Amino acid sequence: MLRQLPNLITAGRIALVVPLAWLIARQDYRTALVVLVIAAVSDAVDGFLAKRFGWQTWIGGMLDPIADKLMLMASFVALGIAGGVPPWLPALVIGRDLVIVLGAFGYHRLIGRFDAAPTRLSKLTTLVQIAFLVLELIGLAGLARIPEPVRDAALWIVVLLTVTSGLDYVLTWGRRAWQSRHRP
Repeated sequence: MLRQLPNLITAGRIALVVPLAWLIARQDYRTALVVLVIAAVSDAVDGFLAKRFGWQTWIGGMLDPIADKLMLMASFVALGIAGGVPPWLPALVIGRDLVIVLGAFGYHRLIGRFDAAPTRLSKLTTLVQIAFLVLELIGLAGLARIPEPVRDAALWIVVLLTVTSGLDYVLTWGRRAWQSRHRP
Protein backbone atom coordinates (compact mmCIF):
# COMPACT_ATOMS: atom_id res chain seq x y z
CA MET A 1 0.00 0.00 0.00
CA LEU A 2 2.80 2.47 0.82
CA ARG A 3 4.18 1.90 -2.67
CA GLN A 4 1.07 3.70 -4.00
CA LEU A 5 1.45 6.72 -1.70
CA PRO A 6 3.17 8.89 -4.36
CA ASN A 7 0.35 8.05 -6.80
CA LEU A 8 -2.27 9.00 -4.22
CA ILE A 9 -0.49 12.32 -3.61
CA THR A 10 -0.40 12.94 -7.37
CA ALA A 11 -4.12 12.12 -7.61
CA GLY A 12 -4.72 14.64 -4.82
CA ARG A 13 -2.82 17.25 -6.82
CA ILE A 14 -5.01 16.54 -9.83
CA ALA A 15 -8.07 16.96 -7.60
CA LEU A 16 -6.81 20.45 -6.67
CA VAL A 17 -6.75 21.67 -10.30
CA VAL A 18 -10.42 22.69 -10.59
CA PRO A 19 -10.64 24.36 -7.15
CA LEU A 20 -7.40 26.23 -7.89
CA ALA A 21 -8.65 27.52 -11.23
CA TRP A 22 -12.02 28.43 -9.70
CA LEU A 23 -10.36 30.37 -6.86
CA ILE A 24 -8.18 32.29 -9.32
CA ALA A 25 -11.12 33.05 -11.63
CA ARG A 26 -13.09 34.30 -8.58
CA GLN A 27 -10.07 36.45 -7.72
CA ASP A 28 -9.70 34.78 -4.31
CA TYR A 29 -5.96 35.03 -4.74
CA ARG A 30 -4.95 34.35 -1.13
CA THR A 31 -6.74 31.02 -0.99
CA ALA A 32 -5.55 30.20 -4.51
CA LEU A 33 -1.98 30.87 -3.38
CA VAL A 34 -2.38 28.42 -0.48
CA VAL A 35 -3.79 25.75 -2.82
CA LEU A 36 -1.01 26.35 -5.37
CA VAL A 37 1.69 26.05 -2.71
CA ILE A 38 0.11 22.83 -1.41
CA ALA A 39 0.05 21.46 -4.96
CA ALA A 40 3.68 22.47 -5.58
CA VAL A 41 4.86 20.95 -2.29
CA SER A 42 2.92 17.75 -3.02
CA ASP A 43 4.73 17.54 -6.37
CA ALA A 44 8.08 17.62 -4.59
CA VAL A 45 6.93 15.15 -1.91
CA ASP A 46 5.54 12.54 -4.30
CA GLY A 47 8.70 12.70 -6.41
CA PHE A 48 10.93 12.39 -3.35
CA LEU A 49 8.98 9.41 -1.97
CA ALA A 50 8.93 7.60 -5.30
CA LYS A 51 12.67 8.00 -5.83
CA ARG A 52 13.83 7.58 -2.23
CA PHE A 53 11.93 4.37 -1.56
CA GLY A 54 11.85 2.96 -5.09
CA TRP A 55 8.10 3.42 -5.32
CA GLN A 56 8.13 4.52 -8.96
CA THR A 57 5.31 3.06 -11.01
CA TRP A 58 4.36 3.30 -14.65
CA ILE A 59 1.09 5.04 -13.75
CA GLY A 60 2.92 7.49 -11.49
CA GLY A 61 5.34 8.27 -14.30
CA MET A 62 2.38 9.15 -16.49
CA LEU A 63 0.20 10.92 -13.91
CA ASP A 64 2.87 13.19 -12.42
CA PRO A 65 3.59 15.23 -15.57
CA ILE A 66 -0.13 15.25 -16.41
CA ALA A 67 -0.86 16.69 -12.95
CA ASP A 68 1.80 19.36 -13.48
CA LYS A 69 0.47 20.31 -16.89
CA LEU A 70 -3.16 20.42 -15.75
CA MET A 71 -2.23 22.60 -12.77
CA LEU A 72 -0.15 24.99 -14.87
CA MET A 73 -2.57 25.24 -17.78
CA ALA A 74 -5.62 25.75 -15.54
CA SER A 75 -3.79 28.37 -13.46
CA PHE A 76 -2.54 30.34 -16.45
CA VAL A 77 -5.95 30.22 -18.17
CA ALA A 78 -7.74 31.32 -14.99
CA LEU A 79 -5.24 34.15 -14.50
CA GLY A 80 -5.75 35.16 -18.12
CA ILE A 81 -9.52 35.23 -17.61
CA ALA A 82 -9.16 37.19 -14.36
CA GLY A 83 -6.84 39.68 -16.09
CA GLY A 84 -3.80 38.73 -14.01
CA VAL A 85 -1.65 37.88 -17.04
CA PRO A 86 -1.74 38.89 -20.70
CA PRO A 87 -4.11 36.61 -22.66
CA TRP A 88 -1.33 35.43 -24.95
CA LEU A 89 0.62 33.87 -22.05
CA PRO A 90 -1.87 31.03 -21.38
CA ALA A 91 -1.99 30.45 -25.15
CA LEU A 92 1.81 30.14 -25.22
CA VAL A 93 1.94 27.73 -22.27
CA ILE A 94 -0.84 25.55 -23.69
CA GLY A 95 0.54 25.80 -27.23
CA ARG A 96 3.94 24.50 -26.12
CA ASP A 97 2.39 21.55 -24.35
CA LEU A 98 0.13 20.77 -27.31
CA VAL A 99 3.12 20.76 -29.66
CA ILE A 100 4.96 18.38 -27.33
CA VAL A 101 1.99 16.03 -26.89
CA LEU A 102 1.11 15.99 -30.60
CA GLY A 103 4.77 15.48 -31.48
CA ALA A 104 5.05 12.59 -29.02
CA PHE A 105 1.89 11.01 -30.43
CA GLY A 106 3.17 11.42 -34.00
CA TYR A 107 6.57 10.00 -33.11
CA HIS A 108 4.97 7.01 -31.38
CA ARG A 109 2.64 6.31 -34.33
CA LEU A 110 5.16 6.86 -37.13
CA ILE A 111 8.56 5.98 -35.66
CA GLY A 112 8.31 3.90 -32.51
CA ARG A 113 8.42 4.03 -28.74
CA PHE A 114 8.51 7.54 -27.27
CA ASP A 115 10.33 7.92 -23.95
CA ALA A 116 8.39 10.66 -22.17
CA ALA A 117 11.16 11.54 -19.72
CA PRO A 118 11.28 15.31 -19.15
CA THR A 119 14.49 17.13 -19.95
CA ARG A 120 16.35 19.29 -17.43
CA LEU A 121 15.26 22.34 -19.38
CA SER A 122 11.64 21.21 -19.20
CA LYS A 123 11.91 20.66 -15.44
CA LEU A 124 13.42 24.13 -15.06
CA THR A 125 10.61 25.59 -17.18
CA THR A 126 7.98 23.94 -14.96
CA LEU A 127 9.72 25.21 -11.82
CA VAL A 128 9.95 28.77 -13.18
CA GLN A 129 6.32 28.72 -14.35
CA ILE A 130 5.20 27.65 -10.85
CA ALA A 131 7.43 30.31 -9.25
CA PHE A 132 5.92 32.92 -11.57
CA LEU A 133 2.40 31.85 -10.60
CA VAL A 134 3.32 32.10 -6.91
CA LEU A 135 4.84 35.56 -7.46
CA GLU A 136 1.80 36.69 -9.43
CA LEU A 137 -0.64 35.43 -6.79
CA ILE A 138 1.37 37.07 -4.00
CA GLY A 139 1.09 40.39 -5.83
CA LEU A 140 -2.58 39.99 -6.75
CA ALA A 141 -3.46 38.93 -3.19
CA GLY A 142 -1.87 42.13 -1.90
CA LEU A 143 0.55 40.20 0.30
CA ALA A 144 3.51 42.08 -1.17
CA ARG A 145 3.99 44.77 -3.75
CA ILE A 146 5.81 43.23 -6.68
CA PRO A 147 7.71 45.97 -8.53
CA GLU A 148 6.68 46.17 -12.17
CA PRO A 149 10.23 45.57 -13.49
CA VAL A 150 10.50 42.40 -11.37
CA ARG A 151 7.14 41.12 -12.57
CA ASP A 152 7.95 41.96 -16.20
CA ALA A 153 11.35 40.25 -15.96
CA ALA A 154 9.73 37.15 -14.45
CA LEU A 155 7.12 37.14 -17.22
CA TRP A 156 9.75 37.30 -19.96
CA ILE A 157 11.84 34.60 -18.30
CA VAL A 158 8.75 32.37 -18.37
CA VAL A 159 8.22 33.22 -22.04
CA LEU A 160 11.88 32.55 -22.92
CA LEU A 161 11.99 29.22 -21.10
CA THR A 162 8.59 28.11 -22.43
CA VAL A 163 9.62 28.79 -26.04
CA THR A 164 13.15 27.42 -25.61
CA SER A 165 12.05 24.18 -23.94
CA GLY A 166 9.36 23.68 -26.58
CA LEU A 167 11.92 24.15 -29.36
CA ASP A 168 14.31 21.82 -27.52
CA TYR A 169 11.72 19.02 -27.61
CA VAL A 170 10.92 19.65 -31.27
CA LEU A 171 14.58 19.68 -32.32
CA THR A 172 15.61 16.72 -30.16
CA TRP A 173 12.77 14.45 -31.21
CA GLY A 174 12.83 15.73 -34.79
CA ARG A 175 16.50 14.77 -35.01
CA ARG A 176 15.77 11.33 -33.50
CA ALA A 177 12.93 10.79 -35.96
CA TRP A 178 15.14 11.79 -38.90
CA GLN A 179 17.97 9.52 -37.69
CA SER A 180 15.66 6.54 -37.24
CA ARG A 181 14.28 7.01 -40.76
CA HIS A 182 17.75 7.32 -42.31
CA ARG A 183 19.56 4.41 -40.67
CA PRO A 184 21.43 2.16 -43.09
